[in-house]
Amino acid sequence: MRETKPQMSVVDPVWQRLCDEGFEAVAREPLLGGLIHSSILHHRTLERALAYRFSLKLASGEMSEQILREFADEAFDQDPELGVSARADIMAVFERDPACHRFLQPVLFYKGFQAVQAFRVGHWLWKSGRKDLAYFVQMRVSEVFGVDIHPAARIGKGIMIDHAHSIVIGETAVVGDNVSMLHSVTLGGTGKEDGDRHPKIGNGVLIGAGAKILGNITIGHCTRVAAGSVVLHDVPPCKTVAGVPARIVGEAGCDQPSMTMDQLINGEI
Repeated sequence: MRETKPQMSVVDPVWQRLCDEGFEAVAREPLLGGLIHSSILHHRTLERALAYRFSLKLASGEMSEQILREFADEAFDQDPELGVSARADIMAVFERDPACHRFLQPVLFYKGFQAVQAFRVGHWLWKSGRKDLAYFVQMRVSEVFGVDIHPAARIGKGIMIDHAHSIVIGETAVVGDNVSMLHSVTLGGTGKEDGDRHPKIGNGVLIGAGAKILGNITIGHCTRVAAGSVVLHDVPPCKTVAGVPARIVGEAGCDQPSMTMDQLINGEI
């Protein structure tokens, strides 16, 4: 019997491309047929596919896949921005990661993308007053993906976290739209103080691997934070900072550093 593609009630080019890529991938590698059908082709929308992946990846002996699927579906149904952000995140990974050649890759294989989508469900739970369940999601995301994001943190859309190992984002952190970061980034506090204590990252910021941004400070839009830097003070927009402790070493070098992913300082120090 000939396979038919999932029907879509509205035009959704991201979902259509994912389905097309899914059929192509199954044709090339039939052994992945079960994974791709259950994760992509079995569903009618991207939102349903993401809820399935969320439940599959985070299920454990403490929380069944069925229960996780129920509240993930509820989250996507009640907050359309979750789907909007997911589509922007897929495009961000595809456009900025040179190793990503298909929309299929982040949805199936990239833990950075999957961790951010799971965080978004946890954040929805937090905003809905279901804080203990949100903490459970945070715990499982940390255990499964090595990414620890407090569910109260606020994260924009168009986010790309490359490699996504040992990412820590604190409770009062804010991350703007179209931000790119690499592995081992910390957006943390500086001690045991309570209240608003974590960084505020502007739109279009590029944060290099191993960078630590600490305290209730502001990183201006379209700034570059060099790998391994420790940032303890506010940074104006469109600058490059580097060092321990970090200092301004020049301009950002372009108007969208998070898009170009150019981490070379070009002799500015």
